[in-house]
Amino acid sequence: MSDSDGFAAALTIVLAHEGGYQAMPDDPGNWTEGKIGAGELKGTKFGLSAAAYPSLDIASLTETEAAAIYRRDWWDRFGLGRLPALIAAKLFDAAVNMGIESAVRALQRALRAASASRIAEDGKLGPASIEAAQTIPSDAVLPALREALAGHYRLIAAKNPAQARFLNGWLVRAYS
Repeated sequence: MSDSDGFAAALTIVLAHEGGYQAMPDDPGNWTEGKIGAGELKGTKFGLSAAAYPSLDIASLTETEAAAIYRRDWWDRFGLGRLPALIAAKLFDAAVNMGIESAVRALQRALRAASASRIAEDGKLGPASIEAAQTIPSDAVLPALREALAGHYRLIAAKNPAQARFLNGWLVRAYS
């Protein structure tokens, strides 16, 4: 696979954070209907969940199959290859964990923090966000993006104490 757009390098980061197979019954993402006890407990592997892919045989999923899904449903669908490689990789990793809209909002906050630009925080990776990400140096955007991601995770934990058990792992991911 060619990595001319940074996908392979970004995928390596995602797979390192997501790990292998797990089927915790108290994780709604592991259930085919996205709610604890609803549907079939199929689990999550490589970050791909039964809730998002209910017809997929999660336990038997190969890394190659996961890569094809991530390429099609994430990288290409959202046009992440249009961003500078370091920002694209960080955004991809965050989007897999928190959803694309929340990840893009964090990027938009970071772009505003790293410059005087007035990027709208709409959760859409549109032309203005892409242009700003291409214009503002990545070494200025990345620290601000890490802080925005960490803030998002802290807010989740504050609003839902049951999720607080994941906060340390989320923060490691945000700051990596």
